[in-house]
Amino acid sequence: METWLFLALVLIIAILGKNTSLIVATIVVLLLKALPFTNKWLPIIQNKGINWGVTIISIAILVPIATGEITFHDLIHVFKTPAGWIAIAMGIAVAILSRFGVNQLSASPQVTVALVFGTIMGVVLFKGIAAGPVIASGLTYCLVTMLNLHF
Repeated sequence: METWLFLALVLIIAILGKNTSLIVATIVVLLLKALPFTNKWLPIIQNKGINWGVTIISIAILVPIATGEITFHDLIHVFKTPAGWIAIAMGIAVAILSRFGVNQLSASPQVTVALVFGTIMGVVLFKGIAAGPVIASGLTYCLVTMLNLHF
């Protein structure tokens, strides 16, 4: 019963915060929880979900290449600007930090509670987005802005 109440609270917070992604995610988890044999599916989603999410994000990132919106010319141009090098460095840094983060989650699952709570607060209260590549972009934006650089 506690899990239902906790998820309901997350849903209410998501609705109050008008965060569509969190609303959809919570409803999906509630629906999955209501299905028979949920004890088999939820652990699989918990273990593989981050990889699935990263795959979906990667697909979205590659679409502009497929549509021709991003070309080799753009790639070459990135290497010619300080802002481009910062973006590359931030992408690398976030990928490395994410690896350590996933390892920590495996070693200390209790940290998940704090991460979930912090993510929900960041998404709902501060209109944030829970996505790794977006973090790299945000860090890049901060550094590029602080250093007054341009692409």
